[in-house]
Amino acid sequence: MHSKTAVLLALLGGATAQQAAWGQCGGTGWGGPYTCVSGYTCQVQNEWYSQCVPGSGGSPPPSTPPPPPPPPTGGNTCGTAAINQLVGFGAGTTGGGSGNGVTVTNCSQFRSAVANRGVIRVSGILNGCGHVDILSDTSIIGVGANSGFSNSSLRIRRNNNVIIRNIRMKTPDSGGDLIELDTATRVWVDHCDLSNDGIVGDKDRYDGLFDMKAGSDLVTVSWTKLHDHWKGSLVGHSDNNGDQDRGKLRVTYHHNHFYNVNSRLPSMRFGTLHVYSSCYENNPASGVNSRMGAQTLVEQSHFVNTRRAIVTNLDSAQAGFATSRNNIFQNSDTAITQTSNFSPPYGYTTDPASCVCDLVKSRAGTGVIA
Repeated sequence: MHSKTAVLLALLGGATAQQAAWGQCGGTGWGGPYTCVSGYTCQVQNEWYSQCVPGSGGSPPPSTPPPPPPPPTGGNTCGTAAINQLVGFGAGTTGGGSGNGVTVTNCSQFRSAVANRGVIRVSGILNGCGHVDILSDTSIIGVGANSGFSNSSLRIRRNNNVIIRNIRMKTPDSGGDLIELDTATRVWVDHCDLSNDGIVGDKDRYDGLFDMKAGSDLVTVSWTKLHDHWKGSLVGHSDNNGDQDRGKLRVTYHHNHFYNVNSRLPSMRFGTLHVYSSCYENNPASGVNSRMGAQTLVEQSHFVNTRRAIVTNLDSAQAGFATSRNNIFQNSDTAITQTSNFSPPYGYTTDPASCVCDLVKSRAGTGVIA
């Protein structure tokens, strides 16, 4: 009798609990709250995942999808999107705050500054810093157009609320990524330049330019150049990690320049991916790769000499979903086997695919916001 009562009370508790803003509120296998806090409503994103988005709170997932959010602003005018504003899934990231912080000029100073969090300004190229773990509530900002790291890797592991801006990085620490997120939440990477020596040598000598794994979530990558490497940006490291990754790995890439990278631009497993107003040039194996049930929207982007520019049936046991909207494909093909039903839950401004390559070549990367 007592055990039955306990089970009943547990079920009632789950039924009356409310999920926080932007949290999961439904989906196959979900055992948590199905209603949202006041001001938010539970919106179905896909078979596995429903999310608390702004709206009248307290309602369960609807039996039919709600009306789509307002379309993006921008239209046919080039240069409409702001270059100094955080939008997308990473919105709300504050990093180390707005203070002047400390300026560092070598790896020893940088490691000491990282231990104290806050705003860290990097002056010049710091070489051979190894793997450096970045703590929560930190901003790493480059000074001028040529500041950052070489032969070094930045890792955000089980930490949150980090901003990396105006940083140039070339060649990871041995065997690693330039930037790695491992169970990290709320990260903004903006106006950076991430590269290696090109599509040459052993493709496995280094890993990715910017990889995210183990349930990392709520990330925006904007106005950044990713180039000259085998592996671009892997989001979700294994087909077998769905239990941790489903409902997370929500990432926005916008106004980026991907060029001379073999593949993974990005490659997304399980999560939710929004790519818009980006330029892809000379990428020989694949561009946007949606895998393992990932929901992907790619819009207002220009693909040049990019094989399988958008693909849903590559490299994994299960296909992903993707929608292509208002893109330009020049000597580039797609292989979309399943259409996505994802609509971004936030406002954003696109620039048209017809001018986006010229735009990001002049406004993405370092030295623009310094």
